[in-house]
Amino acid sequence: MLDTEAFREFKAGLNLLRDNYAGRALPHMQRAMELDRNNPYYMSYLGVVLARSEQKWGEAEKLCDAAVRMKRNQAQLYLNLAEVYATAGRKDDAVDALQAGLKYARRDVRLSIAMNRLTRRREPVLSFLNRTHPVNRQLGMIRHRALRILNKDE
Repeated sequence: MLDTEAFREFKAGLNLLRDNYAGRALPHMQRAMELDRNNPYYMSYLGVVLARSEQKWGEAEKLCDAAVRMKRNQAQLYLNLAEVYATAGRKDDAVDALQAGLKYARRDVRLSIAMNRLTRRREPVLSFLNRTHPVNRQLGMIRHRALRILNKDE
């Protein structure tokens, strides 16, 4: 019975969070966490809500990190940790969290999508051509390989 009540609270909080009402989602997530302290999803989403609503970065990071340690192969937990870092303005840590997620939960495309949103793309090699132009694509791949070999980054 506690599990269903915890899930009901979690679901209500998740709906509010999705609709950008993090402050209103907080009591629901806290209640779900009280009812089931060992659920990594409740823990992780409570961290996201704390980061968004109250800017409690340290506490949010601890919750999300503990959740990741409980279930290393769950991509959503890495996404939540990265969101906490990104919300706190720690873009490099967010990228590191997503890279760790790609290591343990490789098949989840959401990690790659989130990584692409966070990383800055280089300018096209030939600025007068579109980025998708075949010449720019080929030159970009050559530049990427050369920079990787030289171990440098623009």
